[in-house]
Amino acid sequence: MKQEFLLPDLGEGLTEAEIVTWLVAEGDTVTLNQTLAEVETAKAVVELPSPHAGVITSLHAAAGDVVAVGAPLVGFDIEGEDPEPPAPAAAGAVEEGSGPNLVGYGAGPSTGAPRRRARRAEGAGGDGGSVATDVEVRVAAPHDAIDVVPEPPVRAERPRSTPPVRAYAKGLGVDLVLVAAELGDRVISRADVDAYRERVAQRGTGSPTAGAPAPAAVPSAEASRMRAGERATTRIPIRGVRKHTAEAMVQSAFTAPHVTTFHTVDVTATTDLIASLRATAAPDAPRIGVLTVVAKAVCLALAHHPGLNSRWDGDNGEIVQQHFVDLGIAAATDRGLIVPIIRDAERMTLGELAAATAELTRTARSGKTAPADLIGGTFSLSNIGVFGIDAGTPILPPGQTGILALGAVRRLPWEHRGEIALREMMTLSLSFDHRIVDGAEGAQFLKAVADVLQEPGRAMLLA
Repeated sequence: MKQEFLLPDLGEGLTEAEIVTWLVAEGDTVTLNQTLAEVETAKAVVELPSPHAGVITSLHAAAGDVVAVGAPLVGFDIEGEDPEPPAPAAAGAVEEGSGPNLVGYGAGPSTGAPRRRARRAEGAGGDGGSVATDVEVRVAAPHDAIDVVPEPPVRAERPRSTPPVRAYAKGLGVDLVLVAAELGDRVISRADVDAYRERVAQRGTGSPTAGAPAPAAVPSAEASRMRAGERATTRIPIRGVRKHTAEAMVQSAFTAPHVTTFHTVDVTATTDLIASLRATAAPDAPRIGVLTVVAKAVCLALAHHPGLNSRWDGDNGEIVQQHFVDLGIAAATDRGLIVPIIRDAERMTLGELAAATAELTRTARSGKTAPADLIGGTFSLSNIGVFGIDAGTPILPPGQTGILALGAVRRLPWEHRGEIALREMMTLSLSFDHRIVDGAEGAQFLKAVADVLQEPGRAMLLA
């Protein structure tokens, strides 16, 4: 029986996804829930499981293609007889229950065909045979300044590599298809990318390897200039997390009236507490840091200042106070800034918050954060201090009323008990939605957080 698998909605309201890499090819026999491909949405890189057990008859998109939710993605041949053709329906209509039962599935099929990124070479197909060269990456790569590009050999599968390595290769302008052609069927590492780039550079300076096609002649002055990177430019497609972040920040900046207030606080007692906890912790205990203590202080303060944990419901003319804390932690990754969520953070102990933060960060940096874990935060933290920055004006994630940025902890001369002493100081930067929170409440919330950091024992007064 022939069956078409339509790209499901991999998150709330996502309309498209890019095929990062295929893990199967036409003619492969797959089992139920076997991973078919890695796809990148506006929120995360996710693995796409097979909804059927059977033989793959067609792949309707190639790696790098952007496919609309509901568009055909994979053709299957599964056991059983072909169903009778359905009655004609209106354009865009979806027969209820016609799609596979996957988490998040439910969007109707789109009549649009897979959308290619601009400037992609023709001939890329989803058959796992010939692989098109990404012209945009080649144009951006200084070492590929040639008129004729060697065609990659025919391969049965897409290059095997991790998302960070793919991002690294794209940043250097290296085509992983050509790297894989030289290495064979194994996972490509960063070292492989560097080695390939060096080999290509040697060929470009007049030392082509045996059997490699000689590059077309380029004027020596221009070749030297391109190798040196003089006035060179690199074009980076705006897509995935970067595109989603840009749209979300613009929406937030021009919807919610932002106010940012700052407070510099003596956190010596907090750093002493952290050192004491680490000295007595078990070897396998989660590592507690300043971010963990701030997260706990924020959860305690939000219970007494619910305006900072609210959202604006303009459709119903209401301010919705949320009596739980889904805490967002801003994480810088190779794919851009994402804000994964710790659910019900107000119920967690200091150790549980440390463990949740560590796991959240590891998952985010590996590119495996699930789309559901990036939705619905009520308040967020951004640790800009890890970059040596003291203060900033963070932009609110859409739908949230407050975000707190943590500056770097610095040892500075400060007034302490009537004398000047070297103390551990940190600046907190709180941005909030002035439609919901006025200046007084914002200042009171920030002071409550700072008081806990200055004297951790005050946490007992807020618990």
